[in-house]
Amino acid sequence: MTKKTLLAPAVLLGASALLLTGCAGSGTPAASDSASPGPDAAGADTGHRIALTYDGGLLVLDRDLQVVGDHAVGGFTRVNPAGDDRHVMVTVPDGFRVLDTAAGTSADSALTDVTFPADTGGHVVVHGDRTALFADGSGDVTTFDTADLASAVEGGGLPEVDTTESEAAHHGVAIELEDGTLLTTIGTEESRSGVRALDADGQETARSEECPDVHGEGTVADEVAVFGCSDGALVYRDGVFEKVDAPTEYGRSGNLFTTESSSIAVGDFNDDPDSEGYLLDQIALIDAATGDYRVADMPDGVGFTFRDLARGPEDSAVALGSDGALHVFDEETGEELDSFPVIDEWEGPAEWQDAHPALKVLDDVAYVTDPAERTVTAVDLTSGDVIATSDRLPGVPNEIAVV
Repeated sequence: MTKKTLLAPAVLLGASALLLTGCAGSGTPAASDSASPGPDAAGADTGHRIALTYDGGLLVLDRDLQVVGDHAVGGFTRVNPAGDDRHVMVTVPDGFRVLDTAAGTSADSALTDVTFPADTGGHVVVHGDRTALFADGSGDVTTFDTADLASAVEGGGLPEVDTTESEAAHHGVAIELEDGTLLTTIGTEESRSGVRALDADGQETARSEECPDVHGEGTVADEVAVFGCSDGALVYRDGVFEKVDAPTEYGRSGNLFTTESSSIAVGDFNDDPDSEGYLLDQIALIDAATGDYRVADMPDGVGFTFRDLARGPEDSAVALGSDGALHVFDEETGEELDSFPVIDEWEGPAEWQDAHPALKVLDDVAYVTDPAERTVTAVDLTSGDVIATSDRLPGVPNEIAVV
């Protein structure tokens, strides 16, 4: 039975060096048409920030890709934007620890001691004015008003949160819609089967268990939610779940990338249940408005991983290929529109946690990590021009978040 509770603000000291385990996640890019702010009167860069994980710590880079912060954190960590254009959630054994990147200010970055408690923290999903944190070890979902985070952290505490229990612990995800509906996955430690909808009072209003191995989420135009399945996708619209079948019997999409202006969710696609390794060579284009499920092919011999998909200008799909180039696809037809060489060719990782090239896009600028060279490169996706490349970084970049 689901129970919704209200927790008072609290502060937990951040964990010291401990090992985090988890699995690949997905994300929804922030949408923005404005340019990043320039330096303030004192010459300090008050623009956006890039957070990078490496073995033993976190780096914070400014918009010119210069290191402005280096914070020690032990073990494998994950980073996700908190949704307020400044803070990043760092997944640590105690839960979700808050990194203040100082984006938009002239202050120094800080890995704060403020931690949202969670048993095996997993996915972070920002939608509308709310942020949702999923704890795989308990199935608990923690949600809060995104705008309350900055003032709470400044005061050394947490914002007021709602906590919703799952029916069983599992590797899951949750999205809170603008009307208060909470969409949260259904599963156990052994398997995952679908998604259920809870109203603002925590009462279940709908469910579907037609989404085996549910993983990957996003909201498209008109606040329609889409979840990835191993045989297609699950769509939630106007209080009802609808199944969209993949074009093949087995057709898994585990990571989805969406925008608010398009009805199409872009995802990775795998039609071979016996495939080995983490490189894929097909992209799913799932139209939640029409139910069409199309697949676009990467160029021959070129693959990508779950870290290498994003949305670009005019809602295009962008993939960082193993040939080292950014490939831009039309979201409706799947036609490749352009490609821009950025880094050298690379091979897929032996384990998904291993450092390998990653892609994030913000304001039509693609940020590409190069573990082999220990650099990050910014590319203008409207022209293909390289805007900046970092100096050799203190550590091998792994995960990346841009705020």
